[in-house]
Amino acid sequence: MKSIRIATRQSPLALWQARHVGALLTRLHPELQVSFVEMTTAGDRFLAAPLSTVGGKGLFVKEIEQCLLDGRADLAVHSLKDMTSVLPPGLLLAALPTREDPRDALCGPPGLTLDGLPKGARVGTSSLRRSCILRARRPDLEIVSLRGNVQTRLARMRELQLHGAVLAFAGLKRLGLDSEIAEVLPTSVSLPAVGQGVLAIQCRTEDAVVRGLLAPLEDATTRVAVTAERALMARLEGGCTVPLAGHATVQGQTVHLRGLVGRPDGTKVVAGERSGPVEAALAVGDALAEELLSRGAADILRDFGRVASARES
Repeated sequence: MKSIRIATRQSPLALWQARHVGALLTRLHPELQVSFVEMTTAGDRFLAAPLSTVGGKGLFVKEIEQCLLDGRADLAVHSLKDMTSVLPPGLLLAALPTREDPRDALCGPPGLTLDGLPKGARVGTSSLRRSCILRARRPDLEIVSLRGNVQTRLARMRELQLHGAVLAFAGLKRLGLDSEIAEVLPTSVSLPAVGQGVLAIQCRTEDAVVRGLLAPLEDATTRVAVTAERALMARLEGGCTVPLAGHATVQGQTVHLRGLVGRPDGTKVVAGERSGPVEAALAVGDALAEELLSRGAADILRDFGRVASARES
């Protein structure tokens, strides 16, 4: 294969991610010519309303996935946290490179901290998960919805004179915007979204040549963690319509997963954790989901129109 086409969104972060993967591929395969198919997705166009009200996270990937299925591109690079739990028939996650830092970051003036925010402070976020976590820890905060790419959200934070905004540390780091960060929030304070910090490289299942080119980019540890996290998400049927978090770490031959489901206003949060052998990562995610459902997550999901319920034991 002499050339390869990479489908990507047109946001600065998405382009950075696609070009990063392109550079990795040309380093591995110097003869390969890489080009980019830049697209604007529904998630990029519909910025006036919260993501949860206009179709959820799939809005960022559906059109790009269709581009792959139509043969207009050979692979696509996504932020894994933007992807739904079920992939379209004919597509697969061919490679998951080593994960970037998965934590959230509070942006704002130097010295700002989440616990040090003044009472009633206005904080921006585009995520129901972050809203829930922030409100659960600081019920006094006023949460302001921020949509758009990273630079747009930072600009809006200033225009609206917010005290701060919470974004993914990985995106800020990739774009060289570390100076915007006032505090990196530990996962014990702000549990990350499923797949946060992970690049997902997707291609057609039947395309053995592209799969072979991508194989060296795979990181086994990241795959184990992601398998547990996405199993949790799949069982809970969560997306951007209900606050859901899931983060797994791998130590030796053990995967440890933490997860939570909550109400957007933070008045109820159901959290838990499970561990198991790496080869049982999927079962670990499923088991934690069952535990959360039995302890009250089912009621939260039902309130938001989801149908997940605890299985009979």
